[in-house]
Amino acid sequence: MFTVNDNNRKWWLLTAMSGGLGLVLFDETVVGVALPVIQAELGMTEIASHWVVNSYLLVFAGLVAVGGRLGDKLPLKPLFLTGTALFGITSVAAGFAPNTETLIIARALQGIGAAIVFPLSLSIIALIFPPEQRGFALGLNGTIGTVFLALGPFVGGLFADFVSWRWIFWINPFLTAAMIFIVARSWRDVEEQKDARPLDVPGVILLCAGLGLIVFALMQGPDFGWSSPITIVPLVIGLISSAVFVVYELRHRAPLIDLELFASPTFAASNSIIFLAQFMKVCTFVFGALYFQAELGMNPFVAGLAILPTVVLQPFLAAPTGMIVDRYGTRLPSIIGVAIAFVSVLWFTLAIPGQSYWVIFPAFVLWSVAMPFLFIGPQKAVMGSVKPENRGQAGGIVMSGQMLGGTIGMAVASAIFSTTQSYQPIFWAVTVVTLATLIYVWLNLGEDEAGAVAEAP
Repeated sequence: MFTVNDNNRKWWLLTAMSGGLGLVLFDETVVGVALPVIQAELGMTEIASHWVVNSYLLVFAGLVAVGGRLGDKLPLKPLFLTGTALFGITSVAAGFAPNTETLIIARALQGIGAAIVFPLSLSIIALIFPPEQRGFALGLNGTIGTVFLALGPFVGGLFADFVSWRWIFWINPFLTAAMIFIVARSWRDVEEQKDARPLDVPGVILLCAGLGLIVFALMQGPDFGWSSPITIVPLVIGLISSAVFVVYELRHRAPLIDLELFASPTFAASNSIIFLAQFMKVCTFVFGALYFQAELGMNPFVAGLAILPTVVLQPFLAAPTGMIVDRYGTRLPSIIGVAIAFVSVLWFTLAIPGQSYWVIFPAFVLWSVAMPFLFIGPQKAVMGSVKPENRGQAGGIVMSGQMLGGTIGMAVASAIFSTTQSYQPIFWAVTVVTLATLIYVWLNLGEDEAGAVAEAP
């Protein structure tokens, strides 16, 4: 029976917030394994099928900082409910999509909902839990989120093979309806400190234009031709918009993203690790699953199971990783995490031509061990490298960088595969990016300040 009182109110709300984080992470990983089935049924081109993944990631990355800022300015409850409802409604639309264009648009609109739900779920947890319980609540929230993340490939393959790929999206409204019901029943108004500064609208426009045009050029370059004006012009305009965004944000009184925080080598290095983690995750979950189906002859369900070792250990390793970081600081565990990730992706890359899953399997297990180190240590280092009054802004940058890693990773991998029609070059690129990150982090990552608290991945 659903009974709410002052003793359990915050735990019911934590359930809803964890469901929100879980859905956002679930929709990152659930679609990749089903892409061949979706592509065949809707008659998609190869590049269009990649847009089914990246339209969601691109909008999510471009607007997650906006979602966080809106949470600083507007009441949290109605904003969270709006984002959750939007996510559920657009999931229904994606499931009923009759053609490629409708599905891609619905996925982009899902990204708007995700960009609201993701940052607000963390803000609400921080608001309703006292400091002495906040770390536990955030840890539990992150654990539930990684369970959803781990279930994504399995559920995607299960539905695509035995039911319909459309249920990948139709399952979401049941969860969003439950979240809305719980929040509506459990919420009790509490004092919220709001930021009176205006939203940085020019910054939003420049960021979205720069990111969107660069990703568009990378994704469509193999189709239009790399020397075509339709590729070159958007790429140049995107690069110029990005450069103007940097200059504008550095001069703005209330920037969307406070780029001055990157003057701290530890802050910059920590964000590079989180960017790398998402870059690797998207490439592996999408193109690893496609490789298993195209080259190893797996059906979607088996391919989903084959991907599971990359995430299956994460829910169990999150708490021990946090204790290791608390005991040894952030530098050594973070560097070890990137080093393990480098070994795992190099192993996978070298194993691809052999077309043996059991040779690849140990690399995936290694990657599952590395992933908690790629989030928990760097997030704690970020919070320890800035002043307390800047931690909200720093958390927003972490979210933006994480989502940016996903959409850039998808764009780069799509461009490489569409150009070469081979999976190994994708993971050679991931290997090079991982090695470069390892070197950069080794040279720049310092120790954290005592008492910083890591947030959930």
